[in-house]
Amino acid sequence: MAKLAAGAATSPLLAAFNARRALTLDLAAQLSDADATVQSMPDASPAKWHLAHTTWFLETFVLRDHVAGYEPFDADFAYLFNSYYEAEGQRHARTARGMITRPSLDRVRDYRAHVDAAVQAALPALPADARALIELGCHHEAQHQELLLTDLLHLMSLNPTDPAVWPRVPRQTSDAAPLGWIEGCSGLAEIGHDGDEFAFDCEGPRHTVYLTPHALADRLVTNGEWQDFVDAGGYQDASLWLSDGWAWVQTNAIEAPLHWRSDWQQFGLDGCTRRDPAAPVTHISHYEANAYAHWTGYRLPTEAEWESAAAGIDPASGNQLDHAGPVRTLPSEGRSLSQMFGDVWQWTASAFLPHPGFRAAEGAVGEYNGKFMSGQMVLKGASCATPRGTSRATYRNFFPPSARWQFTGLRLARDL
Repeated sequence: MAKLAAGAATSPLLAAFNARRALTLDLAAQLSDADATVQSMPDASPAKWHLAHTTWFLETFVLRDHVAGYEPFDADFAYLFNSYYEAEGQRHARTARGMITRPSLDRVRDYRAHVDAAVQAALPALPADARALIELGCHHEAQHQELLLTDLLHLMSLNPTDPAVWPRVPRQTSDAAPLGWIEGCSGLAEIGHDGDEFAFDCEGPRHTVYLTPHALADRLVTNGEWQDFVDAGGYQDASLWLSDGWAWVQTNAIEAPLHWRSDWQQFGLDGCTRRDPAAPVTHISHYEANAYAHWTGYRLPTEAEWESAAAGIDPASGNQLDHAGPVRTLPSEGRSLSQMFGDVWQWTASAFLPHPGFRAAEGAVGEYNGKFMSGQMVLKGASCATPRGTSRATYRNFFPPSARWQFTGLRLARDL
């Protein structure tokens, strides 16, 4: 994480802090206490837990550790809302977060207000390392804003009334433009973060990689193309799948992307709607993405290929918290890479491993990313649930290969 210089003005940080904290409340504003309490599966967390955990992070690492005389809002919250920080001691089991019926949602909102006021009051006198932790806390909260939405989507998809979280907006449907290819750079290239702007620890250090001649598809794979894969028996052809992936398909009776319904319907944050054949396919696992790429005769891009191609593209572009789901994108004039940021996170062929020279930070904050560098695959870009301003080419999202409750899709690559 990049540290703010000593003596740097705090007003931009305060504005960013207030905006980030307000957005979380806005995303959860319409939820009932029941909506915010239920946990739909072990990988998802209740909305109320997300609201409280992001507050615990600030209370623990900023107020407790850097503000003399600060008294915790509630002594029980350190146990209830710690996520995975071993250095912070015992915590409530992740799989049982839905059992936290109390504190109530209103009590959690009071907790947020208390911590926000304490951070705002303390900020002018905080040292640079504490201000850097507030900045980290803002980006940490952005990640949980996206998780709040995707976890809520999974929860609502199990409700027999198909409730909508966001208002439904009429969508056009169309055919996708033919797939085009954009040649990537080859030879030596630089990837990874090395600037003064914020980045998570796992994004650096910057280092040199060697890229063989390749090309990336100029757009994402669409619903219509994925339907062709389904119709061709892709989920029944063991030859297309990795061994673990085929076992996953068989064990879980997987036949289509998560949230697909019959008759070209799909469930989203805006309820049950008709799938747009030209919109990016989403809610697929790495196993599915890899099998589809195999079926086409192409492959998934590596992290380095994707990042080198995205380096000159505006990371604030694309659908990022603008629509309830992925939307179709028309090809740019002259054909160039589109949808690099927004709509869906893009699976890569790269495992989530440390960049050369990576060192975890000291203390509990060092547990943020490094301890998860095993059994995970890298995703790049951003999704329709990513708050704008938090994505960048070096960002390394990661999930196990079976995960698909996030807005995850794919872009094809090929060798030249």
